[in-house]
Amino acid sequence: MVRARRARKAAVYQPRDIEGIKAAAQATAEVLRELAGALRPGVSTGELDQLAARLISATGGQSAFRGYRGFPGQICISVNDEVVHGIGRPECILQAGDLVSLDVGIRLNGYIGDTAITRCVGGSPSRLQERLLDITRQCLEVGIGAARAGRPVNDIGRAIETHALAAGFSVIRDFVGHGCGRHLHEPPEVPNFACTKPGVELQPGMVLAIEPMLCQGSGQIVVNPDGWTARTRDGGLSAHFEHMIAITNADAEILTWPKKALE
Repeated sequence: MVRARRARKAAVYQPRDIEGIKAAAQATAEVLRELAGALRPGVSTGELDQLAARLISATGGQSAFRGYRGFPGQICISVNDEVVHGIGRPECILQAGDLVSLDVGIRLNGYIGDTAITRCVGGSPSRLQERLLDITRQCLEVGIGAARAGRPVNDIGRAIETHALAAGFSVIRDFVGHGCGRHLHEPPEVPNFACTKPGVELQPGMVLAIEPMLCQGSGQIVVNPDGWTARTRDGGLSAHFEHMIAITNADAEILTWPKKALE
């Protein structure tokens, strides 16, 4: 989930806090893994949101999204041309070939986890869908690779945008990544595009949510009457992937791998 943030100084977390954030991040990743496994034709996005509520409760945490500035869902579920902030609805029945973005946030023991993936329902994407998914996933990887201590945060956005444009896709410029730790949205903003200013210098102990959102078409968006669901203005398909990372003195550490995967 990405919305405007209040101006605060970027947090630099101590190792004890990083471990707490990692626990929340791994719980979030595990819930996301289970939700992705539940994607199939005939399931409604409302049912997925109800499943998310049960899975989140089982972690001992609470949804970091529900009630945030009035958001009514447990998670964000965005389908096809919906970019982000989609609300689960019982009348929205998934069909084979739909692209579905699942964005999950959990508050656990005072810390936040936030992660997202996009999958094709039925597991058989078209050539365009498969390329969009692959390039968006690659953009996340190159963004993480650019997140180095001593470098400006804008290196991340430049790397993401360069890769996306070279592949022929547009970057959604209306939403950005963000710091994340004790609060869902913390400084610094992490754009997915090159900015005129370099932005803050990354330091070990910073925790960032990097979340490229790509689409076919112009990259312009509109927001549905629900006030939340953002979709591409021209109906182009969209994809969204997100990891939380901790800046270190070496490569960034990805926090949002499921614990089982790490083991």
